[in-house]
Amino acid sequence: MSAQNKSSRIDEWMLQKVYRAAGQPAVRLGLRNGVEVSPKGALPAANIVIQDRKTLFRLLLDPEAEFGDAYSKGRITLDGDLVSSLEIVYRSMTEVAHPSWYVNLVSKCMEYVQRNSLRGSRRNIQQHYDLNTDFYQLWLDPQLVYTCAYYPSPGATLEQAQVAKLDYVCRKVQLQPGERVVEAGCGWGALAIHMAKNFGVTVRAFNISREQILVARRRANELGLSHRVEFIEDDYRNIAGECDAFVSVGMLEHVGRQHYRDLGSIIHRSLAKNGRGLLHFIGHNHPLPFSTWTRKHIFPGAYAPTLGEVMQVFEPWDLSVLDVENLRLHYAKTLEHWLARFEKREQQISEMFSPEFMRAWRLYLAESVAGFRVGTLQLFQIVFARTDCRRIPWTRAHLYTKERHEEQETTWMHATS
Repeated sequence: MSAQNKSSRIDEWMLQKVYRAAGQPAVRLGLRNGVEVSPKGALPAANIVIQDRKTLFRLLLDPEAEFGDAYSKGRITLDGDLVSSLEIVYRSMTEVAHPSWYVNLVSKCMEYVQRNSLRGSRRNIQQHYDLNTDFYQLWLDPQLVYTCAYYPSPGATLEQAQVAKLDYVCRKVQLQPGERVVEAGCGWGALAIHMAKNFGVTVRAFNISREQILVARRRANELGLSHRVEFIEDDYRNIAGECDAFVSVGMLEHVGRQHYRDLGSIIHRSLAKNGRGLLHFIGHNHPLPFSTWTRKHIFPGAYAPTLGEVMQVFEPWDLSVLDVENLRLHYAKTLEHWLARFEKREQQISEMFSPEFMRAWRLYLAESVAGFRVGTLQLFQIVFARTDCRRIPWTRAHLYTKERHEEQETTWMHATS
């Protein structure tokens, strides 16, 4: 056998291994100017080309991490719709074996390096959220709400759906004029401002992203709400003082499962005797870390828990879970809007960041769309309360009508006029 034929056989063997590890999806996978594998009995939905043998070997060791790196650097190209292709791969991967010992070892090491200590959390958060507010303004809604929207109807715009989400959260915890609210992880301040402006509450909002806090303070000042909303640049573990409602939207993913009891203790010491609250977070159906690529390049230190794991927040402190809702399809639609806007602003974004950054973030948004469509990712909202809380609704009617909100707003307006 010639050296060329032997090399070709090795390439084919490695390619077949990678293809089987991905669950043999309905895509064509090939090495540039070399061997390829295709689905049997079906036309491939996409053509994925690996540019060199070194990339193929790395894919063999850690498919998820190397695919992200190689795609970002242009060492893997994809001919076809990126989101649809990822959906096909995710569906096929649900039936394959667990990650190798090597992947698990790398994942454990990364978990240790990116642990969410007081210093580590600040470093992890700043890597993602302090990139540049101008960047996020190009593809988020005007209020910069960077969490799952709520679509009362499938045809709602992103702007309408984000306002509906803010209102939905407030109705779930049944905010009353004059109440005190603590928000852990406030982003650019949209929810805190919405609560103060439309529900007549006072809010203390905590965040360790300097960039986001500065924007939030400026917005509150411009709206004349600085006396009702205080944006505090500090870690949730340093929250002190009593509140009637505790709300966290999109922060639990950055807490780390080792700190769920810590978060629960903060809620326990903060909530008044009749207090209640809400956690809104990305989750999984079974314990599963994010890929090492995602944690290295997009969300350092992030972890999406199962519902069972999140019970560590509530059970030690006798906090009653009142309501659990899964808004997975709402997040898929939210991400579709974000990705479309990201693509539309490609020229402006390319003037801020490198081509590698552009491809990495396109992949991150596309992977997220596919993950929520397929169900490898979930979006949970949990409403909870003290056992002494008497504001427990008889039905869910208050969630699906605006009459209650308008009644409350009128009451508050009369009370403050």
